[in-house]
Amino acid sequence: MPFIGNKPTAVPLTSADLEDSIVTSAKITDGTISLVDLSATGTKDATTFLRGDNTFAEAGGGKLLQVVSARTGTQVTSNTTTYIDTGLTASITPSSTSSKILVLVQQSFAKYSGDTYGNFRVYRDSTEIGGVIPFRAVGDTDSSAKNVVGTGFSCSILDEPSSTSSLTYKTQFNNGRGVGTAAVQYDSGNSYITLMEIAGWL
Repeated sequence: MPFIGNKPTAVPLTSADLEDSIVTSAKITDGTISLVDLSATGTKDATTFLRGDNTFAEAGGGKLLQVVSARTGTQVTSNTTTYIDTGLTASITPSSTSSKILVLVQQSFAKYSGDTYGNFRVYRDSTEIGGVIPFRAVGDTDSSAKNVVGTGFSCSILDEPSSTSSLTYKTQFNNGRGVGTAAVQYDSGNSYITLMEIAGWL
């Protein structure tokens, strides 16, 4: 197009020059907008997705990062109400302070003299995370019963340690009445503990 006088200075087109809804997906050639053209924040790669707040983030929660398990078959007995270690223990080092640790315990238990029962506690290092849980051997409905071996005490605890240091989980028990003899891993019965690190939620 010819001009009279000086040619006008070119001015870049901006979004303010366009009316709403003028540019639609039908006017954009497929594959012409790449990730680097997006203004979204966060890491743009194959492990993230674009959230509604225009931020790239990893999928949230429930991602299993590692599993640690241990067992013991060493019998430990108790004749008092003082708590002692059962010998069942395992350690894990979380990869992030936002991770949660799912603790699964299956602890064998028996009373083989006296009318008593066992109380159990679960610890992370020196911190109790699992309260006092009374447990009487399965099938023990007669206070005079002896040599009763139960299928065992079990529990699951979702712990939030907020740590990336090595953590040691263990169980303790006592003789609930302080009479007779209570035992874990009675007659070499196995007890198990499993620790699962789960990625924190968004």
